Amino acid sequence: MPFREVNSKVIEATVAPGQRLFSQRGAMLAYKGEVSFTPNMQGGQGGVMSMIGRRAAGEAAPLMTVEGSGTVLFGHGGHHIEVINLTGDTLYVEADRLLAFDGTLEQGTMFMGSQGGVMGMVRGQVTGQGLFTTTLKGHGAVAVMAHGGIIEVPITPQRAVHVDPQAYVAHHGDVRNKLSTALGWRDMVGRGSGEAFQLELSGNGAVFVQASEEKL
Repeated sequence: MPFREVNSKVIEATVAPGQRLFSQRGAMLAYKGEVSFTPNMQGGQGGVMSMIGRRAAGEAAPLMTVEGSGTVLFGHGGHHIEVINLTGDTLYVEADRLLAFDGTLEQGTMFMGSQGGVMGMVRGQVTGQGLFTTTLKGHGAVAVMAHGGIIEVPITPQRAVHVDPQAYVAHHGDVRNKLSTALGWRDMVGRGSGEAFQLELSGNGAVFVQASEEKL
């Protein structure tokens, strides 16, 4: 499903018969043609089972199924939008960051504790991003939202990348994450933002970082 960037805060999607895309509810700005918008609670191609874990944690994001023939303009809250093209790999992204994505992509839910063990769980609790994150896998496009624009930072086996957890948007590739800090646990108590701790990503891939520490 092709996305065209109209400007930094609006994208245009082309909808064709026999194809579909999913968008965050309330993200449609305008459309042309015969296009239908239907509430969807199954979480895309992954189905109901892909959403059970996150719903248990109260982190499900409501979606709309978009079908028909025409073009649709998407934007939400004046946030900056970045289009990420997947070529068979997996994108890990917070559910509330998703603006729209190809219906051909398989959506799932990953427990953050499975990446980085206990530290992955701590990252979810301390940063407020949740214990679960959304995965999108396959060939297609994903439009994500952020404050102040997004930059893509490569991750290589030779050098890990350290990110402020509040600035983290998404990542893809063969990447592991863990929470790292130069401070002791006593120093971390009660600190929910800032640079008291960092998200360390290692392996081979890329991380997308927003130019702000604000949540959506």
